[in-house]
Amino acid sequence: MRTDNVEYTSFSGWVDPPSDVRPSLAGDLTCDVAVVGGGIGGMSTALRLAERGQDVVLLEAEFCGHGASSRNAGQLAGAPGGDLQLLDLLHRKKMPGMIRLAEHAAHHVEELIEKHDIDCDYERTGNVFAAVSRGQMGRVRRVAKILRRVGAKVELGTSEELGIPSGFLGGMREKVGGIMNPGRFTLGLRSVLLRTPARVFERTKVTDVARDRDHVVITTAHGEVRADKVVLATNAYAGEWDITPPRLSVPIWVIEVETEPIDPARLAALGWTSRSGLVTQHNIMENYRLTSRGTIVFGVRRLERGRTYPLPQRKPDPALVEELAEAFARRFPALSDVAIDRAWGGWIAITPSWLPVAGQIDDATYYSIACNGHGLAQAPYVGARIADLIVDGARHEDLDELWVEEPEFPRPMMMGPLGLRAIWAVDRFNDFVNGSKRNARRGSASVV
Repeated sequence: MRTDNVEYTSFSGWVDPPSDVRPSLAGDLTCDVAVVGGGIGGMSTALRLAERGQDVVLLEAEFCGHGASSRNAGQLAGAPGGDLQLLDLLHRKKMPGMIRLAEHAAHHVEELIEKHDIDCDYERTGNVFAAVSRGQMGRVRRVAKILRRVGAKVELGTSEELGIPSGFLGGMREKVGGIMNPGRFTLGLRSVLLRTPARVFERTKVTDVARDRDHVVITTAHGEVRADKVVLATNAYAGEWDITPPRLSVPIWVIEVETEPIDPARLAALGWTSRSGLVTQHNIMENYRLTSRGTIVFGVRRLERGRTYPLPQRKPDPALVEELAEAFARRFPALSDVAIDRAWGGWIAITPSWLPVAGQIDDATYYSIACNGHGLAQAPYVGARIADLIVDGARHEDLDELWVEEPEFPRPMMMGPLGLRAIWAVDRFNDFVNGSKRNARRGSASVV
């Protein structure tokens, strides 16, 4: 796969930045509720609050949608993130509620798209837990059993039965969800929010959040906001203030890349008739999906932990782009001559439990981390439910599933640089072993 002319960008490859960035905060003001963070979680929170008559202010350090909201693969998931076998082992009683929350979250985003006529190329294709080896296929079957036990809508099958490329043995399709252009969805949600009475300040970095008697004071470079309540919706950037619970999440850098446009006949020859997004069953997944512009977007494969705050803006590592290109050529050998056109990356948040979490630091300060790789669906839904909680004073049953009564979190396991490198090495060893077995079977067949 050709990587000699890749465009490396510090933003997203899905869209260009908005041309109408809002002015930064200048001066002091008061409001009912302040939302810190202008990703899809923060925007959905502010949108719901505005719809329910609250005087809401949203503060965003860059522009709404600048972070992971517009940089992900655009796969709207209908199942929880993380290792579902491990989650079932550690949180078995929580699984039915987590599945219900995940499916409700995907439907919530679909309703947002329909209600506000957001043009983001959404396709209800579902997504496939795809297997690249017999061992991964066994893992898929075990995951399917877990999901079916708690009522999830899934379908097992071979690559032909699922309508996915033959470079994958088969997998399990989650029937809820699909694929979209997340950049267009994010900017569409931003446009919806800007049409409401909510006061949105972009290029406004929050330097401190603190209690002051009956208010929360949010400090910025050129002014303060005094709010009755505040929602911290900053995802991977949540660790910048003293008020944030320790070990709430780990910031992780991941990347996505996109091919050049591919001839439609060559794409049709893949047999990818379902157009479902694909997620491999490695410990650190690979994701693959078709786009409406005749390309394939793929990525992840390696996780890199952020060390210090503030998190730096950065561009993808060319060595990882090369590694992703090699993996693509193995999964899609008929397209091994296709070039990578662009590469981008972003910071996501991983919680110690690998479950989305939400809660209160005190009676006026709310927070949520609804991601672990599935934030495209869950962050907007959780944000809307937190808004309802603020207005109504009662938690929705889905919010109960992830609510943390005391903001105390354990040290995350295997999330240090050495742990992440070890997990990556196990995946590469298994790829090598499985590749050797396939070559041996081909050799035996040719001798016969």
